[in-house]
Amino acid sequence: MSTTQSPTKSRLRARPKAMTLTDAAAARLRELAARADNPILGLRVGVKKGGCAGMEYTLEYATEMKPGDELVEDKGARIFIEPGALLFLLGTEMDYQTSLLSSGFVFNNPNQTSACGCGESVALTPAKLD
Repeated sequence: MSTTQSPTKSRLRARPKAMTLTDAAAARLRELAARADNPILGLRVGVKKGGCAGMEYTLEYATEMKPGDELVEDKGARIFIEPGALLFLLGTEMDYQTSLLSSGFVFNNPNQTSACGCGESVALTPAKLD
């Protein structure tokens, strides 16, 4: 009598996070969630065509998980990645930076090939899944 063994959890490889957050980005996201007028689950991140370099990052409050969203929980904060953006954002580190003139989220994206001079748009290639 032979038995077939199913894979156990110990054999399964842990799936890496699609994106990571710096301490500053996670702290800012937690602050935004705490101060929001209406309850939010986190921040939804995506990309869209636009700008002189070809693509722009999009950010909006996430009040629900939409079909196909990739949920990333890091350092007590949540981001929801839109399905169409996932391959463009794999491996990205999201930071929050403050300078004398501005503050905002910054994406350190290994899939970015260039950016426009004003920094509002980027050229992205999908991540290679080897």
